[in-house]
Amino acid sequence: MDIKSKIRTIPHWPIEGVMFRDITTLWLDPEANKEAYRRFYEQYKDKKIDKIVGIDARGFVFGAVLAYQLDLPFVPVRKKGKLPGDTVGAEYTLEYGANNVEMHVDAINKGDKCVIIDDLIATGGTIAAAIKLVEELGGEVAECAFVIELPDLHGRDQIKGYDIFALMEFEGE
Repeated sequence: MDIKSKIRTIPHWPIEGVMFRDITTLWLDPEANKEAYRRFYEQYKDKKIDKIVGIDARGFVFGAVLAYQLDLPFVPVRKKGKLPGDTVGAEYTLEYGANNVEMHVDAINKGDKCVIIDDLIATGGTIAAAIKLVEELGGEVAECAFVIELPDLHGRDQIKGYDIFALMEFEGE
């Protein structure tokens, strides 16, 4: 099934020059949506993983489903100030701004093997921040997973040495 065709491109959003890849249209097609979840499950079903870490907000959707499918704990990485307990934080930049993410300090145990999942990797700032949080708490990053990779933005350069799994790529247009 061609799930890439289910992704809508919105030019110049949220700022001029950005070609926003909108996964909400993937969610509108139940069969394509199931296929995306199936592909993530197939990638990780036989791997030794302790936790799934999902990045705010679209990574929550894919991460929570994958955690459920694999019968694993789900760990949210949220924007600063959104988690109620004690947290650790990391700042990051993206192609159109800067932000800060946090994780609960008790979410990862020393030696936990984690898959970090998000909807896409662009410049790599968000995933680099999530990796920093997992490792700061003593976890190990088994792999970074994405629905979409935007290779023209060189996000892989931010996370050299980490394995990446992406369902699809979109070249620059």
